[in-house]
Amino acid sequence: MDLEAVQDVKGALCPDFFHGYATAAAQVEGAWNKDGKGQSIWDTFSHTPGKVKDASNADDSVRSYDLYKEDVALMKSYGVNAYRFSLSWSRIIPLGGRNDPVNEQGLQYYSNLIDELLRNGITPFVTLFHWDTPQALEDRYGGALDQSQFVPDFVNYARVCFEHLGPKVRHWITFNEPGVFALAGYAAGVHAPARSSFRELNDVGDSSTEPFTVGHTQLVAHGHVSRLYKTTFQPHQQGTIGITLHGNWSEPWDEADPLDQEAAERAREFEIAWYADPLYRTGDYPASMRAQLGDRLPHFTPEESQLVLGSSEFYGMNTYTSFFVQHKDTPADINDHKGNIFSHDNNKQGVSRGAESDTHWLRYSPWGFRKLLNWVWARYRTPIYITENGTTAQGETAPTPEVLDDKFRIQFFEGYVGELARAVQCDGVDIRSYFAWTFTDNWEWAAGYSDRFGSTFIDYDSPEKTRHPKQSAYYLDKLFTHLISSP
Repeated sequence: MDLEAVQDVKGALCPDFFHGYATAAAQVEGAWNKDGKGQSIWDTFSHTPGKVKDASNADDSVRSYDLYKEDVALMKSYGVNAYRFSLSWSRIIPLGGRNDPVNEQGLQYYSNLIDELLRNGITPFVTLFHWDTPQALEDRYGGALDQSQFVPDFVNYARVCFEHLGPKVRHWITFNEPGVFALAGYAAGVHAPARSSFRELNDVGDSSTEPFTVGHTQLVAHGHVSRLYKTTFQPHQQGTIGITLHGNWSEPWDEADPLDQEAAERAREFEIAWYADPLYRTGDYPASMRAQLGDRLPHFTPEESQLVLGSSEFYGMNTYTSFFVQHKDTPADINDHKGNIFSHDNNKQGVSRGAESDTHWLRYSPWGFRKLLNWVWARYRTPIYITENGTTAQGETAPTPEVLDDKFRIQFFEGYVGELARAVQCDGVDIRSYFAWTFTDNWEWAAGYSDRFGSTFIDYDSPEKTRHPKQSAYYLDKLFTHLISSP
C-alpha cells in the first residue's frame, strides 16, 4: 500500500471532503417482498427467465436490509465519512402512486439506517430513484413514458421522503444516471422495463423515441422535486439537492483528424450534455442532438426550461472508463443514441485505452478521468461530487488471500483518485466527494452476481452472505488520509 504515486498531491483535498461507498437498494437490500414492500420493475425483470446473465435474482441479494448494522460497523472500520445509498420507492409506497398508502415499515427501515450511520459519524447521501420504478406504476400508465402521471407520483414520493427522513438528511439526489435508465431500459432493452425496437429481445418498445421521452420525464420530474425541496423543506432542513449523471471520457481515435475531434465532442454531448446542458447551461438539449434526432427529441416548454435550468445545486458524476471515438461517414441509424460514432479500445496508433477489468466495457483509464473532470468543470462551473467510480477485477471467484489482496482495484483507486486530486490542486476543479462503487459485491443488474465490484467480497452461498474485507477498502482509507488536508 505504497503512496509514492500520490506524493505530489498530499493534502490536496479540502478538510470536509466526503469519501465512502455508493450502493443501490435493488442491488443490496434483498427482502424484496418483506415488511410490506411492493414489487418494482427490477423484481419483475429478475424473475423473467432469460433476462439475467447467470439466471439469478435479487430476492436476497447481500441482505443489507437485515444486516445494515453490521454493514455500517464494517464501513466505519474502513474509515469512511459518508455513504451514498438509494431508497426503494416501492418499499416506501408499495403501489407508487400519489393516492396509494405509505408503508410505515419501509420508512422505519430507512430511518433506522440513517440513525445508525449518524451514530457512527457517517454522513448519509440519499438517492430517491436508482432505476426501480414501482411495477404498479409501470402497469397503470407505462411509468416514465407518461410524464403527466409519473411527475406528480414522483413528487409525492419525494415529499414523503423529505417529510419523514429530511430532518436527518442534508444531501439529496433525485435521479441516478437518468441516461443509463433511459438507454439500457428503453433503447437497448437489456435492463428493466425491457423495452426496445429489437423484437428478438423485447416484445414492445421504440428505441428511436422512448429513451428521449423517458429522459425528458426524468428531467422535468427532477425540476419539480428540486423546487419542492427548495421552497418547502430546505429553509428549515438546510440540505442540498442535485442529480447524478453518468458519463465516460470520449477521446478522438485520430487526434489529428478534425472529424474525430468533432465526433468525440459529439459523443460527450450525446452522453453527458443530453442532461447536463438543460440542467446547468442552457435549459435545452445540445444542438448536435437536435440536428441528428429532430423532433424525436422532446422540446422543453418555456416553463419546463425555466424549471430545470439551475435546479441541481451540484454536479453528481458517475464515471468509470474512457473510449476512443471515430466519426462515421454514413448517416445515423434511427436507433442510434451515441452521436453516430464508432467506439474503439485502441486509438489509431494502437494505444490501448487501458488494462482490462472483469467487465467487457470497463478498462483502467485514469488518463481520461482528469480530462473529463476538466471538461465538465469548464462547461458547467458547478461543484462536482463523484458519486460512483470503481471496477471489477479478474478471477474474483473465492475469498482466497490473493483475491482479498485485490491489487488491480487498489491500482484503479490510486490512479483515479490521484487524478482527481491533481484536477483539484493543479487545474482548480471544485470536487467535493468520492464514492467508490461499491461497498460489497452485489447483484449487478442484468449481469447478476457475475460482476464483483465490491471492496468487500460476499460469499453468496452462505446464509449470512458472509463479508470478507478486501485490501482495497483499507487502501482507500490510507489514500484519503494522505490526500485530505487537516482542518
